[in-house]
Amino acid sequence: MRSIKSVYKIGQGPSSSHTVGPFRAAAWFKEQYPQADAFEVTLYGSLAHTGDGHGTGKAIRRVLPEVKLILDPKTTELPHPNTMLFKAFRQGQLLGEKQIMSIGGGSIRWPGEIHAEDLEIYPQKNFGEMRYYCIQECISLLDMIYRYEGPGLKDHLARIWAAMKESLERSLASEGVLPGGLNIARRANDLLAMRCHNESADLTMNRTIAAYAYAVSEENAAEGIVVTAPTCGACGVLPALLYYMQYDRGFAEEEILDALAMGGLIGNVIRTNASISGAECGCQAEIGSACSMAAAALGCLYGLSDDKIEYAAEIAMEHSLGLTCDPVNGLVQIPCIERNAVAAMRALSSVNLSRFLEGTRKISFDEVVATMYQTGKDLNEKYRETAHGGLAALYQ
Repeated sequence: MRSIKSVYKIGQGPSSSHTVGPFRAAAWFKEQYPQADAFEVTLYGSLAHTGDGHGTGKAIRRVLPEVKLILDPKTTELPHPNTMLFKAFRQGQLLGEKQIMSIGGGSIRWPGEIHAEDLEIYPQKNFGEMRYYCIQECISLLDMIYRYEGPGLKDHLARIWAAMKESLERSLASEGVLPGGLNIARRANDLLAMRCHNESADLTMNRTIAAYAYAVSEENAAEGIVVTAPTCGACGVLPALLYYMQYDRGFAEEEILDALAMGGLIGNVIRTNASISGAECGCQAEIGSACSMAAAALGCLYGLSDDKIEYAAEIAMEHSLGLTCDPVNGLVQIPCIERNAVAAMRALSSVNLSRFLEGTRKISFDEVVATMYQTGKDLNEKYRETAHGGLAALYQ
């Protein structure tokens, strides 16, 4: 498996597959043809269906201001649902072209070639192999992560955590209506300030965590800078829980960084053995993955055993199976923002269940990841980030 560093990418919302990935692809392609005076980019699949709402054109034009964009939603024989064809010209003559895939979480790939992000540092291929290695070596999963990733991981995670906190705090200081035409007002601040009569401590906790998830998700919807965790569409789940644990519960920064490492490991297992792309497997691949990452991170914070951490991550994914990606108007707003808050609370519940029921579990994390991938492949295309099904089709 690859380094967990690439699970977390700092980039501009609202979609890692549709903005961060295309932006990186455009920047790379421009570097290959510095002598070009014109570019053409054809967007296929989900990029063609929801590119306007997700800001794909704007992301590409930040790198290639005069690019000619072509939307092709009809071509079906694609290596990935988020496929792009870049062409470079000089004085009307074609200099070169490249097919590039935005595979989820801001990662890009070229068919038949090895990208720098594909370099493997973990010899293990799945969670089970990692647990076996740890048992044989008498070390924890966290020990294993730092053994393979090396001393630079902590500094990287510190930068990631700082960016997560900045996106959350920047959003809480903002007001107004989100772009895109749905006229959705930012609600994170309202949610944070609301208080029911005789509100219990548990309800206060849930409301606060939900407000933090709303904040990050609203910043993403406003095309602000966020961190993929593992995607932009699901970027509010993990930081909401960790921010609450640090600032409302007093966990130390060092503990938060360890939790980020554990969450990154879970995201790494999912993207290696399944997908974190909503266009490929529906929202279960985005929110489901984020929920699993958050559950594992929280289990790490609580000092749970590796078995209980696995169980928490498995519960979180199992109860996200079949979740469709149906963004209204192709925007990462309905149901995406609310879904981040719900998933954050589900992650908390998953950890609590794992504390009491770990000895009774029958399903491994690897099995539920494989199930998610097969379920995603079986989903009708209209439920995989095309804005043609579900809420996207029925909302008027």
